[in-house]
Amino acid sequence: MNRVDIAAAEVPLPAWVASAERFILQTLERIDRHNWDISILFCNDKYIQTLNRRYRNKDEATDVLSFCAGGMLHEDGEVRHIAGDIVISLETLTKNSKYFDTCEDEELRRLLIHGILHLNGLNHTINDIKPDALEAEPMLFLQEKIISELSDSTILC
Repeated sequence: MNRVDIAAAEVPLPAWVASAERFILQTLERIDRHNWDISILFCNDKYIQTLNRRYRNKDEATDVLSFCAGGMLHEDGEVRHIAGDIVISLETLTKNSKYFDTCEDEELRRLLIHGILHLNGLNHTINDIKPDALEAEPMLFLQEKIISELSDSTILC
């Protein structure tokens, strides 16, 4: 059984966190991950910029950061994977949805999947999700495939 902990920093906890948790659990099932513990933190641009500066030496806001923990925990006779933390700026999410001309719900699902795939050990070198660029980036190809497969699983609606 996977577990998700959702919190907020410098923004109110969104009313749709239960829907986000269900979507995260669906995504983990889709990539065949079990007994994972993940934490999600929603924040503003100022907060994520501080993290980005501290941990990536980039003094700018970003949409999503993933921090792999990669530890194992033995609990009640089962082994749990402490996957790590995903931090999402709700301000940048809104900006991205306008920039990419997509709804905020789809952008949120994309960022959650993106963070989970990073915690699963996948990486990419570019951020281009145009169809002709996806072949060069297996992580982004998988991200878009999962978004398509879970398209009926809305969070904000």
